[in-house]
Amino acid sequence: QVQLVESGGGLVQAGGSLRLSCAASARTSSRYSMGWFRQAPGKEREFVAAINWSGSTYYTDSVKGRFTISRGNAKNTAYLQMNSLKPEDTAVYYCAARSSWDASSRSYEYDYWGQGTQVTVSS
Repeated sequence: QVQLVESGGGLVQAGGSLRLSCAASARTSSRYSMGWFRQAPGKEREFVAAINWSGSTYYTDSVKGRFTISRGNAKNTAYLQMNSLKPEDTAVYYCAARSSWDASSRSYEYDYWGQGTQVTVSS
């Protein structure tokens, strides 16, 4: 069982930056890929970024060049550095972990989810 705890959300003006963190507690030595998803009011949850066990990263087009996903050295923490934020980035951001070497952009392929953290970007 893996528990994920996100932190770092908040209110920021357009053009500003935030860094989200996701701490994973795992009782096994299984290798997990990790991802970030977001859900805006009235919209479906969408893929933002993912990183696999070896460190390869993947992004949705709307955040490429602005967001960076990374992992801590112990690989049980994931980060999402968000720069040049736009009002359309406003959403609840969720961290997810997948019991696989490979990352995925499909939410149903993730096994564990955090509780979410609110990111609000004002214009």
